[in-house]
Amino acid sequence: MAIIHNTTLSPTKLELLAAWLPAQPWYAGDGSAPDLAKAGGFRLDDPEGEVGMEFMVATDTSGPEPVRYHVPLTYRGAPLPGADHALVGTLEHGVLGKRWAYDGTHDPVLVTQLFALLTGEAEAHAQSQSDTLDPTVLPHFTETGHGAVPGPEAVDQSADASDILIRSTRPLILRVRRVLTEGAEAAVPALGHVSATWTEQPSGRKARGVFVTVHEPAPSA
Repeated sequence: MAIIHNTTLSPTKLELLAAWLPAQPWYAGDGSAPDLAKAGGFRLDDPEGEVGMEFMVATDTSGPEPVRYHVPLTYRGAPLPGADHALVGTLEHGVLGKRWAYDGTHDPVLVTQLFALLTGEAEAHAQSQSDTLDPTVLPHFTETGHGAVPGPEAVDQSADASDILIRSTRPLILRVRRVLTEGAEAAVPALGHVSATWTEQPSGRKARGVFVTVHEPAPSA
């Protein structure tokens, strides 16, 4: 399981996100810097122990209503080749040194482990505790017999989601919900989904919603 270091980060993760978010197509603000607060999330483990993976929820309170952003992040000790377009930024970790933070939808390690979570081959871990599983993260997938995927074949960013095309026994879309809304999993028309909780701001109430859904690709025109 991943080791969570109690150390300093410069800049902080929220500072990195505040600079990066306004340029994303799913950013709901007016283009100015958001006012972010950590609201929850979970982690996945890299079987090789090299890449940190975090599914972060950050709430922006700069507008008239809070907006909850879901950002999968990977942390690497060296640049990911061919992924400059997905770089969120670099930070100095008090124990591990310089780290490159990426939008995880473009990182093959995160995509592979996310699909493994859906198929029951991986487990979600607590965001801020070492050696601790997170039982509040609930994956559901209606199909069986799928093998591992090597990562994303393509990523399409839209106004509210990132669609990751993968190929297991057949092509599938992993749709990462970028702006979270509270709601029942049963209402989502999909082959599968991952739901999890976050903390509402400023009330402190726990809310649950869908972070990722699985779909068949649309037929080619």
